[in-house]
Amino acid sequence: MKIAILGTRGIPNNHGGYEQFAEFFAKYLAQKGYETYVYNSSIHPYKENIWNGIHIIHKYDPEDKIGTAGQFIYDLNCILDIRKRNIDVVFQLGYTSSSVWNWLIPKHIRLITNMDGLEWKRSKYSKKVQKFLQYAEKLAIKHSDVLIADSLGIKDYLKAKYNVDSTFIAYGVETNNTYDDSILKELDVIKNEYNMLIARIEPENNIEIILKGVTQSNNNQDFVVIGNVGNKFGKYLVKKFKKHKQIKFIGSIYNLPKLNSLRKNSNIYFHGHSVGGTNPSLLEAMASYAFICAHDNIFNKSILEKNSFYFLNETDVIRILQTKNKKDYQVLINENYKKVTQNFNWETINQQYEQLI
Repeated sequence: MKIAILGTRGIPNNHGGYEQFAEFFAKYLAQKGYETYVYNSSIHPYKENIWNGIHIIHKYDPEDKIGTAGQFIYDLNCILDIRKRNIDVVFQLGYTSSSVWNWLIPKHIRLITNMDGLEWKRSKYSKKVQKFLQYAEKLAIKHSDVLIADSLGIKDYLKAKYNVDSTFIAYGVETNNTYDDSILKELDVIKNEYNMLIARIEPENNIEIILKGVTQSNNNQDFVVIGNVGNKFGKYLVKKFKKHKQIKFIGSIYNLPKLNSLRKNSNIYFHGHSVGGTNPSLLEAMASYAFICAHDNIFNKSILEKNSFYFLNETDVIRILQTKNKKDYQVLINENYKKVTQNFNWETINQQYEQLI
């Protein structure tokens, strides 16, 4: 059986959650004997045609030249290539720039789409773009043979809005983590005496609310921000909070042992994501024994349930910083680790996807 994975910037992962899923799932499929193809953007640094037994198909992507519009051209190039191959199943990860071309996929191919989060609600998009994303969402539902919801919140949303059924398969995470504590010395932070967040630097991840709470509390611990601040919003945050020396904007880190160590050794790990499904960084924090305080929404609560504290505004963040300490909540931390190892490990998730095939 020939299986293609569409909708990522490529593997090995150096970008985000879908790329990480594509990496783990494609390796699993190849090891199981499936003929596996992953589409890689021409911008991706990996230039070989094979990676761990997976066929890597490089397609032109002008995003670095023309911005977001380049993603539509890249997805079109991928789908045109799919037409030339005798593919049996296509996994489409997300729909924002690919679903407009789904009508070009030959009818004999089974199209499985992971619907991602509520992309059209992301505040970084203009009203026109949000309207288009709602249209793209409808197209994905129309053309897909199977819809995947990676959170129960997304599954309920699809049923309520479109009256369509979807298959719930959560995101996966590695649970046998390795840790590289050298990152603590690199960043000049002390074990259990700093707080942190890891996120794409976008408004809907509530980073500004968290940082406002940090600056208004009487908590003087370092606060580490992991994420690329090179975009407009990131530059705005750096300018706004640069006078607060306890806030350390580190930029992106893709080294998992170092990220795992930062999570494990932090005091409070803030998770501000509000519009996605099952967020990979949340699962990774659970698997790294982090003490998590999360934004109060259905997506986070469906995962963490009672094993987290929640915030909606800077007042909540201030209260958490002033009254909560990791050493007092080891039971919550252990429950989150237990849950993630039982329900969200990659072997279980990959088996569920293979059964779907």
